[in-house]
Amino acid sequence: MPLTATKAGSKNRIPAVEVLEPRARDSWTHTRNGDPRGYIDAHRLQELWIHTGTACNLACPFCLEGSHPGDGRIPGMKLSDVKPFIHEALDMGVEQFSFTGGEPFVIRDFVNILDYASQHRPCFVLTNATEPLHKREHQVLPLLDNPYPIHFRVSLDFPDRARHDKDRGEGSFEQALDGIRWLINQGFEVSIARQTDPDENPQDVEAAFRAIFREWNIPEDLSFTAFPDLGTPGSEDGSPEITETCMEKYPTRESRSHFMCTYTRMLVKKGDQVRVYACTLVDDDPQYDLGGTLAESMDERIMLRHHRCFACYRFGASCSAPS
Repeated sequence: MPLTATKAGSKNRIPAVEVLEPRARDSWTHTRNGDPRGYIDAHRLQELWIHTGTACNLACPFCLEGSHPGDGRIPGMKLSDVKPFIHEALDMGVEQFSFTGGEPFVIRDFVNILDYASQHRPCFVLTNATEPLHKREHQVLPLLDNPYPIHFRVSLDFPDRARHDKDRGEGSFEQALDGIRWLINQGFEVSIARQTDPDENPQDVEAAFRAIFREWNIPEDLSFTAFPDLGTPGSEDGSPEITETCMEKYPTRESRSHFMCTYTRMLVKKGDQVRVYACTLVDDDPQYDLGGTLAESMDERIMLRHHRCFACYRFGASCSAPS
């Protein structure tokens, strides 16, 4: 008989949406070898991520969300969808609202959402800074007058136009640089998300970026966040599984704090409902659906089952804004 799965450590013992066989249920708490899986218990909600939807103007083959024009795996958010969660987060002491996609500026209601959120807390937006941003410059500019600042992290994969455009499309490198320059000239804070190569020298890579910035009259002191290849939705990259023994290397709350699931949650629209997921990297796995409210999601123990959890374990990479 099938069993209804419950997540280990849940104070409320809320059943997961799916009915799973015992083997699938056990995979939440134990590795393939039967070892107790590593886990994270949340501390407090500092940052709320809002997934605006998987639609994008680009179709990058490496995209961790599988986004492309018209994609509907995750539907677009509306202001009415997120308002209740914004206020719940404020009641819980949230410090920042952050946004990812897809490309947020493709979503019709995104600027309205960003306007509302930046009335209450600082905001952080992941964007490719290409055509959708340029079309909305007249809507974005007034947001500078809102009470809280907005930081944009722009994807600029490599300091090489041909290599960047090979996957993102002809002209996207220069469009992104133009978008970066426009944002900075208006007074917004900007940082860069780039990809990594296995044998790279980070200093050399960033020096090459800074040389390009000089040519474009862009400040050279922009912060970089370098990401490994995180795979496409539903993929497995063969990463080692994280056990409780592995996590003994991170024995204190402070040393575990680089895991986003200790301090963040993400809103994901599923059909016409908004659900709370553990972080920005696991929305392709329904086991990371933590419920319909932020409060209940913070009671859930997060098992480090997703292969992308290993990227956090190994590299400490964070989707959040640099401090």
